[in-house]
Amino acid sequence: MKRSLLLVAATALAFVVPGCSKEAEKAKTPAPASKAAPASQAAAASSAPATAAPPTAAPVDPAKLQLFAALPEAIADASMKLTADKLDLGRMLFFDKRMSKAGDVSCNSCHGLNTYGVDNKRFSEGDKKQLGGRNAPTVYHAAGHIAQFWDGRAADVEAQALGPVTNPVEMAMKDGKAVEKVLKGIPGYVEAFKKAFPDDKEPVTFENFGKAIGAFERKLVTPSRFDDFLKGDTAALKPEEIAGFNTFVDSGCATCHSGPYVGGLMFQKLGVVKPWPAPADPAVKPDEGRGVITKNDAEKGSFKVPSLRNIAKTGPYFHDGSVGDLNEAVKLMAAHQLGRDLTPEQVKSIVTFLDTLTGDLPGEYIAEPVLPEVAAK
Repeated sequence: MKRSLLLVAATALAFVVPGCSKEAEKAKTPAPASKAAPASQAAAASSAPATAAPPTAAPVDPAKLQLFAALPEAIADASMKLTADKLDLGRMLFFDKRMSKAGDVSCNSCHGLNTYGVDNKRFSEGDKKQLGGRNAPTVYHAAGHIAQFWDGRAADVEAQALGPVTNPVEMAMKDGKAVEKVLKGIPGYVEAFKKAFPDDKEPVTFENFGKAIGAFERKLVTPSRFDDFLKGDTAALKPEEIAGFNTFVDSGCATCHSGPYVGGLMFQKLGVVKPWPAPADPAVKPDEGRGVITKNDAEKGSFKVPSLRNIAKTGPYFHDGSVGDLNEAVKLMAAHQLGRDLTPEQVKSIVTFLDTLTGDLPGEYIAEPVLPEVAAK
């Protein structure tokens, strides 16, 4: 499915990237001359306060819309059934700080569901207040991405959920067996795992821990007005927002940021056209990103293209959280990825469109659950 989305986006993009096509110029019919108004009416009109005409929506080329798709209700995986029991278990595990060595960090600590899946910090705090080396990306819509983490080292959200738990900087559990020991010491979890994985002889496993959290994350979806627009509701976006959409696509942003998640479907080198600025501290080496995982020199400095869904709420931006202002982030991306120096008006227009990607949080679904108690001694 992810590969087909890329093919559809690439095909549609060929028709909308500047220079690839020319629209036929429409003939304009001059308006008929109006009759002169009486002098008294003219005088009254001249003394009346001027009223600005309401903006009109710019037309949208259907080929541009084909680059995107409305969000699904859930980001399903054919190999996994999203049962109520599995979702309930995943929700509890996502919020449970007991899954960390010191009992003070949960998935929600760095990926706050009420704050659009992030903590809005440059680097998140983990075990003993240690700071991670990269900015924590949002968990909303992550299940639909090409891979997980900035460098793509995990194939899916089920595999990703296992990483932070045993990372010494983050939740710092010794290993998967240590996590299983904690879970088996909580009767409510033992029962919950049995319900969620009824066909497993031994349901309480570290692998199933990841599967449950991954299942929960597959329904972390935030539809917005942009989805209504894509479904045909032309009134869902204001004229200035439609103009921003056109600026976004015409500037080349949709080359990487397309599909239902407006990104997340590929890896890209940071600084394709213009070299990305080196870290301000000369002692800090540039992050080699995907290249560290693949050992491919051509992929050094490459990272997963982030989704722009809820982007106005998920700063600071980039893998290192180095930019806090969305306008500045847009300006930098245009210069370094596209070789375009956008005007302040163009940047503002694009950000106006990006605001329409802020969706509604699934309040009831992400409500913090009551966690099972440890067995009495």
